[in-house]
Amino acid sequence: MKYLFLVLTMIGLAANAEAAVKTQVIEYKQGDTLLEGYLAWDDAEAGKRPGILVVHEWTGLGPYVKKRAEMLARMGYVAFAADIYGKGVRPTQAEAAKVAAIYKDDRNLMRERAKAGLETLKAQKQVDRNRLAAIGYCFGGTTVLELARSGADLKGTVSFHGGLATPNSADAKNITGRVLALHGADDPFVKADEVAAFQDEMRTAGVDWQLNIYGGAVHGFTNPEAGNDNKKGAAYNEKADKRSWEAMKVFFREIFR
Repeated sequence: MKYLFLVLTMIGLAANAEAAVKTQVIEYKQGDTLLEGYLAWDDAEAGKRPGILVVHEWTGLGPYVKKRAEMLARMGYVAFAADIYGKGVRPTQAEAAKVAAIYKDDRNLMRERAKAGLETLKAQKQVDRNRLAAIGYCFGGTTVLELARSGADLKGTVSFHGGLATPNSADAKNITGRVLALHGADDPFVKADEVAAFQDEMRTAGVDWQLNIYGGAVHGFTNPEAGNDNKKGAAYNEKADKRSWEAMKVFFREIFR
């Protein structure tokens, strides 16, 4: 009976912990464009805490990046999954390259959309505006790096298997915080010359940066929906997923200490 009571108590505690994570869909604007982001926070936490901007892959804000925002909320952060494309713009994989190219070809627009998300995060009552960071996946990794290059007030920026190239490499001098890039060693879309150019960019600008390279990992290694066939260029890698998430956690402890 005591064992049964203990099990039921533990289940109840787990349920309460889960229930403490609250989420909210938030509409906001960049210029005349209506955007729709996703806020996640732990309602059991008291006081202000660091805010993390999360930027989606090239298919737009969807379940995967929302799940990541909720994971961050369970860690004690306030996470806001930004919308770069606009409310209701959620391209399929077949359409995504065309939509993503709009922002890759116009880095100023990409930066402005990311800044709008950051300002929305900063406006939340739970957020410590002096402790902000941004993370992004694939297209989102490129986006948060551009946000950092714009001079945004970030303690840290984390790119998960994101594109590292930029047409504005001199803008790295504007980066105010630290940078962590998490990269698959066999990523066919972000090749060795791009990785090398990124390192030169960071060195030249005097940025406090780190680059973690995961052996056997290709593009999209954190997303189980990418499948498991490396030959397709994008595939899930459980070890790289867990190791990169742990690297991010250590990075956050360092920048927010």
